[in-house]
Amino acid sequence: MDSNTPTAQEVDETLKRLSSRKGVKAVVILNNEGQAIRSTLDETLTKQYGQLISTLVQQARTTVNTLDDQNDVTFMRVRTKKHEIMIAPDREYLLIVVQNPQESIQQ
Repeated sequence: MDSNTPTAQEVDETLKRLSSRKGVKAVVILNNEGQAIRSTLDETLTKQYGQLISTLVQQARTTVNTLDDQNDVTFMRVRTKKHEIMIAPDREYLLIVVQNPQESIQQ
């Protein structure tokens, strides 16, 4: 394990901190193969989000790289009528946060 790899405790703390934010409905952390490491969703939804978001990120990376081979995707935000899905891809991990945008901006 290199010094940049988070410990299980750090991952759990991050998951807890993100989950407690107002409006956050789910947090999923995937490895670079699209398999869930941690999730606040049930197993079925975790697999569905993992597969679909991993595919979306790969397509976005291919698109960005085709347009500029010196560039890469660092963050994605997908807003739907019901939710906002924030995606932070890294070399080894993929962080997905699903939130209700109305709740997150209300005081």
